[in-house]
Amino acid sequence: MHARIGLAGLALLGVTACTTSGSPSLIPSNAGIKLTPTTTVSLERILTWGVYAGVIYVVIDPLSPNWEIEEAKLTPQLVHYDLKMKRFYDGGAGEAHMVLDRRAKQLVQEGNFAGYKLIEYNEGIDSSVLGSQRRAEGVIRLIPRFDSVSASF
Repeated sequence: MHARIGLAGLALLGVTACTTSGSPSLIPSNAGIKLTPTTTVSLERILTWGVYAGVIYVVIDPLSPNWEIEEAKLTPQLVHYDLKMKRFYDGGAGEAHMVLDRRAKQLVQEGNFAGYKLIEYNEGIDSSVLGSQRRAEGVIRLIPRFDSVSASF
């Protein structure tokens, strides 16, 4: 993630340097797109705004999941979850409980359990130099499925 932000920043600096310095630009200054008879947008400006949009897209990365989830089994029936939200996001700030619930239900189905009970859950925000990051933690207890053979002892 840090490498992508660094590369995006370098690209932005490169375009800015090309367009603001006294050196000749790669794009002719009179080249542009005529929107109306009186309005023309220069190709240099279109390229600059395209790079800005590209940098924003790389930093926000809208196709990546909003939450990273780590799962640790404390015992065969106790599972601890640690969720971290990506630092730069464009939505999904209130999804932590739903993400934990979805993963717990998936674990119940995969392990053929009857269900789960949420034992502990808390949310918070960690602050750092790069900005705040939402976090959530939870512990669930998996409820075993009792079949007719084990129940009739």
